[in-house]
Amino acid sequence: MPAFRQVGEKQLPQEVVFMSWSPKRDLIALANRAGEVLLHRLANFQRVWSLPPNENTGKEVTALAWRPDGKILAFGLADTKRIILCDVEKPESLHSFSVDLSITYMHWMEVTEESSVLTSFYNAEDESNLLLPKLPALPKNYSTTAKIFSEEKSDEIMKLLGDVRLNALVLGGSSGFIEIYAYGMFKIATVNGVAGSCRGLCLSSDLKSLSVVTEVQCSSDSEAEMTYFQLDTSLLSSYLPEVTRMARKFTHISTLLQYIKLSLTCMCEAWEEILMQMDSRLTKFVQEKNTTTSVQDEFMQLLLWGKASLELQALLMNQLTVKGLKKLGQSIESSYSSIQKLVISHLQSGSEALLYHLSELKGMALWKQKYESLGLDASGIDEAITAVGSFILKANELLQVIDSSMKNFKAFFRWLYVAMLRMSEDHVLPELNKVIMTQKDITFVADFLTEHFNEAPELYNRKGKYFNVERVGQYLKDEDDDLVSPPNTEGNQWFNFLKDSTHLKESPLLFPYYPEKSLHFVKRQMEGVIDQCLQKPADVIGKSVHQAVCMSLYKISQSEDSTPQLFKLPFLWNDKTSNLHYVLFTMLENSVSKIHILRRHTDTSRSVSNGILAVEFGNFLNNSINESSDSRCYSCLDAHFYDDETVTVVLKESVQQEGKERVLAQLPLSSVYTDEDQDRKFIWDSMERLDEQSSEIPTRTVLLESQWRVLENMKAQYVSVNGIRKVSCVLSSNLRHVRVFEMDVEDDGEVEEEEEEETSQIAAGEPDEPNQPADGQDNVCDASAEELPDETEEHETSLDP
Repeated sequence: MPAFRQVGEKQLPQEVVFMSWSPKRDLIALANRAGEVLLHRLANFQRVWSLPPNENTGKEVTALAWRPDGKILAFGLADTKRIILCDVEKPESLHSFSVDLSITYMHWMEVTEESSVLTSFYNAEDESNLLLPKLPALPKNYSTTAKIFSEEKSDEIMKLLGDVRLNALVLGGSSGFIEIYAYGMFKIATVNGVAGSCRGLCLSSDLKSLSVVTEVQCSSDSEAEMTYFQLDTSLLSSYLPEVTRMARKFTHISTLLQYIKLSLTCMCEAWEEILMQMDSRLTKFVQEKNTTTSVQDEFMQLLLWGKASLELQALLMNQLTVKGLKKLGQSIESSYSSIQKLVISHLQSGSEALLYHLSELKGMALWKQKYESLGLDASGIDEAITAVGSFILKANELLQVIDSSMKNFKAFFRWLYVAMLRMSEDHVLPELNKVIMTQKDITFVADFLTEHFNEAPELYNRKGKYFNVERVGQYLKDEDDDLVSPPNTEGNQWFNFLKDSTHLKESPLLFPYYPEKSLHFVKRQMEGVIDQCLQKPADVIGKSVHQAVCMSLYKISQSEDSTPQLFKLPFLWNDKTSNLHYVLFTMLENSVSKIHILRRHTDTSRSVSNGILAVEFGNFLNNSINESSDSRCYSCLDAHFYDDETVTVVLKESVQQEGKERVLAQLPLSSVYTDEDQDRKFIWDSMERLDEQSSEIPTRTVLLESQWRVLENMKAQYVSVNGIRKVSCVLSSNLRHVRVFEMDVEDDGEVEEEEEEETSQIAAGEPDEPNQPADGQDNVCDASAEELPDETEEHETSLDP
């Protein structure tokens, strides 16, 4: 009776380029060649959701990783050089950031080290929750609002931050690019000193070392070499409590910057183009009128004498109209009120919270014994605090402009409405009686006309209009130009006092003020200063990382097929219990692809016995192989760690005969590392590549007993496993045919019969498979989606059982 129970099989419409099991749930994430990211459930391989590619995120997925708690899925995109953090519940981006180079591999780990200091920090409630009010949810009626801050998901910000225990997203890319992001959000290390394009990496759970495998191309005409690096990251390990606190604070700051950015985006959406209608109408009036009287004088005559020129009457009655004036007034009031609420409740709340966390970070930086080695700089944080203060001042200035504009427009429209009703042929007396203009109101309107209705030819050259009656929109423009109409500070006693005081002008207690700049400009300036301030720890920690081991493994044949690199070995694993790094890779020897296991201690100063071993698989399929054949009759196609004690492998019969069968098997490490191998320790010559010393590597022949299964009617090539959930997913070499297995149970007769029926149906899509060459790619399934509706049609299901 075969081991492992098959629970699902699918013929997929697109070629899969990557797959990864969730660490906590029976879910597997897939990425296909079309740039689509999909989530499937174990049961019958049902699709839960799909995230199609788009121009904002990207279309070429090159890496995939789960957060250790299984709540966030991260994926990297080559075309946009962006990293997207996606909610597992729905196909929604919670957070994204850009990187300098395209990502080729990513690994998300969680720190398992325990200490009394860390335990007290984990258990302590975040003081910011006690001292700061909860951030108001952003209105959900704006299209650009991220779902994380919407009213429906007010608690999603904590989901993004995750557990207090430190976790880190490690990114590897081309040209030796390696970066570490705390909680998957904020960069805490930029690692240098590694050559080549990253093909695999693994940061140990004790943060003592980082193992990296890269593909190094010395020249365009030479074959690339696979090289193993072990990097010493002991600074992170030595200062783990401090790194955790600092990273948590960085992540809060990063989240608040995103909140402020989205608040400002909502404000820009609340401001409508209709508000510019008055400026454009008046500009057109200037261009078309024949009289020499200025626009300001025209309106003044209407205000003081109640008489308007024929041209002004035509402008008001034919172009602006009474109905249009009402609509414009309502739009201005609605838009300004919305922007005002967003500034008060969201922009100011987020800025004050940002000021609090930066101030706490400064306090940490002043504790030099703990944080100076990590690169926290108090002077740089002071500059960031000052930049946030300037942003708060500019937000308050915008509030004053909004308040003043609302009063001015209200009085102006009230008067103009009365004047236009009187011009109309049908006098509406009840309407006129409701509106009473006092002398104070007339003076107020006269001041408004004097200030706002002056023609400015220089403004026409710059903005294409002669007037700037609407003053709020200029603050929301994302441009470097100065404000068209900056606030008038003449006669302001505080400004005059500061000008005359040489001491106060340079006082660190006063935030700098930029009256000529927009709110967007000051926000971008604030982001730049904060990023620069928080970049220093990443540089300092990155420079502390140094190379402990460099081992050239083997050459990559130029004739190798075009299989996506994401599937190819090597595979790296960190044994958290024994603090060991494992590297799985294959090397060809006597036409047999042997699996090699390299293991290193996470403490780079310590070595381990049997640092490298080769494994060959003996004859265990006696029914299909001649007993006189060579005992080394299986080549390893793929291998992944199932758990700390077991490796899952996909094997292929390597003897020259038809119908080469593929086998899914479990390889216990206890059968590889035995006491009898202690005397056969491999002594590595650093001057030569490992494949040039393959004859000296100790080889262990393994005869599998029960933990294997023949994969009938499937040209299996790759496998993805999850030892916690005890499941595996096997992918064929055409990258479209998948089978899912539960690994710790056995089939009963009925289930086996059902599987045979399903297998025969699926096999119809790959009729020529058994006769294809062993090293070639599968042909794309001949059966189209219409021909196999039950296999290719996918129905999305809920995550809830």
